[in-house]
Amino acid sequence: MKYKASNFHHLLNGALASFHLSAPRLQAGATKAFYLSLVILLHVVTAHAQVNYNQRDDQYRLLGLKRAKEAYEYARAEYEQKQKLFEKNLISKLELDRSRNLFADAEVNFQQSLLAVLFEKQYVAVAKAVKYQNKDGRKHVRLRLENTSGGGADFKKLINIDDELFRSLQPDVINDVYVSLLNDANAIISQPYEAKIEELRFGKPVELDFALLQDLDAVMVNIVYGNGSQRAPKIYLQKDASVDKVIVQSEQFSQEAELGGSATFDLTLELFSGTTNTFKLEVVNLPPQINRYFSDPATKARLSQFKFTESTNTRRAALQIFLPDRPTPEVVIDKPIPFYVMIIPREQVEELGEVRSKQWTPEAIAALNAGYVKLELLPRGAGKLLVRAPQLFYSIKPSETVAANIEIINEGTRRMDNVAIEVDPPLNWSKQIEPPVIQSLDIAEEKRIQLKFTPPNDVSAGRYEFRIRTTALSEDKPISGEDKTVTVEVQSEVNIWGMAFIITSILAVVVGIVIFGIRLSRR
Repeated sequence: MKYKASNFHHLLNGALASFHLSAPRLQAGATKAFYLSLVILLHVVTAHAQVNYNQRDDQYRLLGLKRAKEAYEYARAEYEQKQKLFEKNLISKLELDRSRNLFADAEVNFQQSLLAVLFEKQYVAVAKAVKYQNKDGRKHVRLRLENTSGGGADFKKLINIDDELFRSLQPDVINDVYVSLLNDANAIISQPYEAKIEELRFGKPVELDFALLQDLDAVMVNIVYGNGSQRAPKIYLQKDASVDKVIVQSEQFSQEAELGGSATFDLTLELFSGTTNTFKLEVVNLPPQINRYFSDPATKARLSQFKFTESTNTRRAALQIFLPDRPTPEVVIDKPIPFYVMIIPREQVEELGEVRSKQWTPEAIAALNAGYVKLELLPRGAGKLLVRAPQLFYSIKPSETVAANIEIINEGTRRMDNVAIEVDPPLNWSKQIEPPVIQSLDIAEEKRIQLKFTPPNDVSAGRYEFRIRTTALSEDKPISGEDKTVTVEVQSEVNIWGMAFIITSILAVVVGIVIFGIRLSRR
């Protein structure tokens, strides 16, 4: 039969008490033998009371704490008994000191095991991370952190909650918790960059609010706490479903586009809804002369409706807008056109009817509780010079002058000013341009320019080229037309009398040959 150390302890106390009553009747030799037996028994009990080191205590620290607690309680009881025996002069001072040392060692071991469990059990958990958009349009993350350690249920069974050491250590409190949000490159993307929680108590979660400096759906929550413990779990942010709509954003909220051209607005659609996941895209307050449609930037497919899936809460779309070639009463150059992109739940589409035919006010759009974004389009125009020349080749005599005409037409969408016509003539040739400058040229307006080129007196026969250049200003921007090249051929002067003499001579020769031939044939 095996006895615990406490059983040996009680047997030893009983033996000492019996010996104290019968000591006067024993002889000296018997007394020494009895004391020797007690010393041997005391060493056996002491050796049994010590707790051997178990290597698994480092791995299973809660079991190591249980072992250290039992050893501590036994060493304390042993020391208290030894004190009583020493007061009755039943043991020596050496035995009392040995018991005190064993008790001190057991207490230190118990406290070390207690500290190891306390620090091992500290853990800060991310209970909730919700992404939302505030009134000014900035994205925020609402973070809830919890202290999930609290000492643990098994730990509290081992340790008396009223214990002074336990209360001084406060295992249910984690001090100095530092929190920040990181992206995949480990850069802080939160404002404030780092938040501090002075005390995080068990059962009392703390909420923090961060503004996102980079719009992401998944972030790393970097947490540093306690004695330097650190963890940075990557979490997928929840969306604030209480909003129940799609948040629309566009980086190019205002664009300029030329008449006859197009503009593209890139849109980011983010779902903040727990129920609806199918929506219709609409554009309102755009003049009917402006064509528009939505497309998928990746596939280039046209879109009218789209659906969010469980794994995708953020979508991208592009709004393509095409302007008319000419200004209209609704599309005026340099006059901004505000309009709205609306993301309407499918259930509301039939109730609203044809939304494009209505002129929506900001109050009416906000009352729909649907996602929307206000955009702006600024029609722009630019002049375009068209130069037409009916004839580009002329043939003259040295004494003649070239008279040419060119037509200047504004084929653009904006008036042109200071239309200048310049001619680069050959050396010593004179030019005349009428008019040399057109003060203004409206859209589709046409002007005729007269040009005269006069050769010098000693001009040689041959071909000469004239380069015609046109420039203008449209909204203070320089515009150049297509260069034209006019070719002039100068013929040499002809001597009439000489030509007549030559012709007469040729005719005389021909007549002579004919007559001579006739005479020969008659012989």
